[in-house]
Amino acid sequence: MSRLATLIVSTIARNDFQDITGKIQLAVDEMGIDNGFIVVFVPHTTAGITINENADVDVRTDMMHKLDEMVPWTNGYRHFEGNSAAHIKASMMGFSETIIVEEGKLLLGTWQGIYFTEFDGPRKRKVHIKGIS
Repeated sequence: MSRLATLIVSTIARNDFQDITGKIQLAVDEMGIDNGFIVVFVPHTTAGITINENADVDVRTDMMHKLDEMVPWTNGYRHFEGNSAAHIKASMMGFSETIIVEEGKLLLGTWQGIYFTEFDGPRKRKVHIKGIS
């Protein structure tokens, strides 16, 4: 059986990492996925999704700092909208993650969380969750 849910994420800054693990777990609960997997997909070209540590907020800060260092906002890019850095960072993060669901729970590591990554905000964004059991 397959089901689809869509979350709306409101970002608060140009660059924003939001822990959406709880919202995704709630969507899994509502979809009734007991054993199977989900695909979490971000349908935007300047935002992404990643799984990383959720115990220490400094990990998110360090990741954003390093991304800004590697891909500065201005760097002679040619894209006419002026947001090439956001496109590059989103591609580095990726646009989907696949997560196993076991006994109704996301099968994540002890310290793992699912993060929506914004690079051209603030905006209202969508996250699609496809559950398959």
